[in-house]
Amino acid sequence: MHNTSSYSTGPFTLSGIPGLEQYHVWISIPFCFIYLVAIMGNSILLYLITVENTLHSPMFFFLSMLAMTDLILSTTCVPKTLCIFWFGPQEISFPGCLTQLFFLHYSFVLDSAILLAMAFDRYVAICSPLRYTTILTPKAIVKIAVGISFRSFCVFVPCVFLVNRLPFCRTHIIAHTYCEHIGVARLACADISINIWYGFCVPIMTVITDVVLIAISYTLILCAVFRLPSRDARQKALGTCGSHVCVILMFYIPAFFSILAHRFGHNVPRTFHIVFANLYVIIPPALNPIVYGVKTKQIREKVVLLLFPKRSQ
Repeated sequence: MHNTSSYSTGPFTLSGIPGLEQYHVWISIPFCFIYLVAIMGNSILLYLITVENTLHSPMFFFLSMLAMTDLILSTTCVPKTLCIFWFGPQEISFPGCLTQLFFLHYSFVLDSAILLAMAFDRYVAICSPLRYTTILTPKAIVKIAVGISFRSFCVFVPCVFLVNRLPFCRTHIIAHTYCEHIGVARLACADISINIWYGFCVPIMTVITDVVLIAISYTLILCAVFRLPSRDARQKALGTCGSHVCVILMFYIPAFFSILAHRFGHNVPRTFHIVFANLYVIIPPALNPIVYGVKTKQIREKVVLLLFPKRSQ
């Protein structure tokens, strides 16, 4: 038994990427650039969806939710990470660490739920176009938004309490650039079996449920598309889903790879895990607005009009 007087919830120290400390400054250059792209891209997307009446539709409302969640995801981790790269290991208070790990994982689960809501939007638009406005009413959209936000909160808030109950009587140095659930729990001098199984099983099962429902939605969409009489109609219907499918692939493939490698890849170097985890919180938020800007005609036209007003006239 450890002496309870030695338990401490004092500040933790985030040490950065182990083994690459001498390259932190160089790593920060592309990292900072990609973060600025994410901030600018998602901010422009939110601005256009807010001010343009033609973008006030369910699909773009869910897209604005995705942009806000991506901003939360990247801003939760990246500024502190850049401080580590520029100024060396940084302290973070225990409440600050809990706040960071909550918003990190909450954003991940919420992103997944938003992608499911967007898949449902595409399903209704293609499979029941005449009922689209009666099914996805403003009231229904608000209910969906509140429901997926509350579900994501309920899925991960227990992890905060699971970490908060742990006694920390060993090192307070976290070999990472941000606080994440299992990484912090492993510093505790107590049994963390509940943290490991809840932190792995519940969020993963939630995300897998979203993936299955998205797959069902797109199976039904494809069946409906291939029943359309003309080739042009089929191409137009599939074109409306192209950007969403790209974002789904960018989100889920690296996510599942990272989770499974972290859980089962015991021979994978820790440096790789941390580099990959850092890329995951910054690259999808930077690419999502670019994908939608390139592949969605309404957004592409509004971006050109915003950036090059004289050329657009």
